[in-house]
Amino acid sequence: MVKVPKFIKKIFYNQVWDIPNAENKIYLTFDDGPTPLITEWVLDILEKENIKATFFCIGNNIEKYPEIFKKTIKAGHSIGNHTFNHLKGWKTASKRYVENIDLCSTIIQQSAIDRHQSLLFRPPYGKIKPNQTRLLRLKGFKIIMWDVLSKDYDQAISPEKCLENTKRTASGSILVFHDSLKAQKNLEYTLPKAIKLLKEKGFVFDTIN
Repeated sequence: MVKVPKFIKKIFYNQVWDIPNAENKIYLTFDDGPTPLITEWVLDILEKENIKATFFCIGNNIEKYPEIFKKTIKAGHSIGNHTFNHLKGWKTASKRYVENIDLCSTIIQQSAIDRHQSLLFRPPYGKIKPNQTRLLRLKGFKIIMWDVLSKDYDQAISPEKCLENTKRTASGSILVFHDSLKAQKNLEYTLPKAIKLLKEKGFVFDTIN
């Protein structure tokens, strides 16, 4: 499912699936970093294209690669929480899940130059229980889902198919890519071409805040 149906957005109305606006804005997002070389490659592409994006980071990766994380913040991109070690909400007790997210929040704040605190959260795999959503919203988190999934992580699809998946983008869409080893082949092919096509369609890129 690369384009989320309207009825899904309606059922899970307390999660952010897209961001309607009158300025033709869209929102590039990247999950699973920071990852050596790959995240840095993404940052270089975004700088070249004068684009800001939102990075949903894994706490364990931030601990391993703090300089890449700091470089992402210095470049002016938004940061989101993606749990400490990529937990699947459907298979995790809610107490443990929230504690894992809180740990990632602590790592984000400790590692950021400006003691950055993020209340953006994206559940790994998009799998989150209603009670987990409720508990996180009580803490002030925004649950950021997506409107368009590139499926760059899927090594069974071709880079061309990955690019095709991004063509469903509309004003307000939140697009998901991954700055991870698994996604590298599809990402390196798709991202520059997708940016070019989306710019040609008149879309404006913005961060999620």
